[in-house]
Amino acid sequence: MERIGLIAGYGELPMIFSKKARANGDVVIAFALKGVTREDLAKHVDKIHWLEWGDLKKGLLLLVTERIKKIIMLGKIEKSLVLKGDKKLDDVSKKIFENIGRDKKDYSIFNEAAKVFNSLGVKILDSTTYLKELIPQKGTLTKKGLSDDEQRDVDYGKEVTKELSRLDIGQTVAVKNRTVIAVEGIEGTDETIKRAGLLTGGDFVVVKVSRPDQDMRFDVPVVGTDTVKALIEAKGQVLALEAGRMLLVDKAEAVKLADDNGISLVVV
Repeated sequence: MERIGLIAGYGELPMIFSKKARANGDVVIAFALKGVTREDLAKHVDKIHWLEWGDLKKGLLLLVTERIKKIIMLGKIEKSLVLKGDKKLDDVSKKIFENIGRDKKDYSIFNEAAKVFNSLGVKILDSTTYLKELIPQKGTLTKKGLSDDEQRDVDYGKEVTKELSRLDIGQTVAVKNRTVIAVEGIEGTDETIKRAGLLTGGDFVVVKVSRPDQDMRFDVPVVGTDTVKALIEAKGQVLALEAGRMLLVDKAEAVKLADDNGISLVVV
């Protein structure tokens, strides 16, 4: 049995992890962000502390008080919050941003925060701990596979997205006829898909990958039913995910939703 600190952002992943960790006999102490983390997470953890954005000093004090030596980071934090939140940062948080200068890339922030945790003897766990079954492996998940044209678009999209993710621009692109229609920015995958639908009227493919140097401790790409729904609304035809490098939440529901709407869901 271990005491694990869960730094929880938005979405279902924090709850999925908590259920599995507690079933394994671990004690889960959650550190949740007001206005970001789902309130019902409280039902699935042993204890929860609610913090304001940028209140890192209080969080660190609570980690020590709770005798936590291992933490895991799960759930989405909107990048816009990072860009807008400077005035709400406490002294410890401000120090992190001072150390990275004007660079507010995800990895820069996480790596600097990791140094703070390490200085307290706190280890950051791989974010796929207890979630390995959510990592999709190569293959076609839906009844409908790819046409030759769609396969070419997926291959092209994967090549482009890998380069973009290496530059920390985005991890998702929409492609039609070997032409990039939309590139993911800070708005996220679902909004990128919506934009592609507006620009094309539909019949495009979406490719999502991880960074070439993906650190599995944080910011692992996540896809779920909301992404499939966004593709349906935008009249897209294909969602292609990189094998072994991301999490697919509610796989059965996502596949059924794709099948019911004639969408191909593939892992490449």
